[in-house]
Amino acid sequence: MSLGKPPRLAEVFQKYDPPVYFVTLCTNDRRKTLANAAVCSAVIEYGRRGLERGFVLSRYVIIPDHIHLFITGADDFNSGVWVRGLKRVVAAAVSGGRVGLWQRGFLDHLIRSSESYSEKWNYVRDNPVRAGLTSHAEEWAYQGEIVWIDRA
Repeated sequence: MSLGKPPRLAEVFQKYDPPVYFVTLCTNDRRKTLANAAVCSAVIEYGRRGLERGFVLSRYVIIPDHIHLFITGADDFNSGVWVRGLKRVVAAAVSGGRVGLWQRGFLDHLIRSSESYSEKWNYVRDNPVRAGLTSHAEEWAYQGEIVWIDRA
C-alpha cells in the first residue's frame, strides 16, 4: 500500500465489476500544452491499443492544461500503471517527451452508478465551454469516445 492514498475496498470492487473510473490528469504548473491534434491522436492511439491489453478508454476531453477521461479494465487492471503509460505517450507527443510535463499523480473517482456517470460526463463535456474555449461543447475538437460504456 502506498502512503498518502486511501486503500480501495474489496467490497466496492465486487459490486462494480469491472469498475469505471473518472480520471483527471493535469500538466505541471497548469501549462497549456495539451489541446492539439498530436496529443489527441496520442490519446486515441493509446486507448485503441489498450483494448488488446484488457483496458477500455471510453470518453475523454482534452483541455489545454488537463485531460478528463473514463476508463475501465479487466480484473487485474491497475489505473496507476495505465495513467503512467498515457502520460509517457502524451509527453512524447508534446515536443518529443518533455520532462516535467505532468503534475505528480492523478485524480480518480470510482463511478458508482449510471446516474453518476451521466453527471460526470455532462461536467466533462461542458468543460471547454466553461473555460471559454468554445461556444458549444460538441464543437470542441479534442474530445471523443473510443469504446462506449453503457453503465457504471
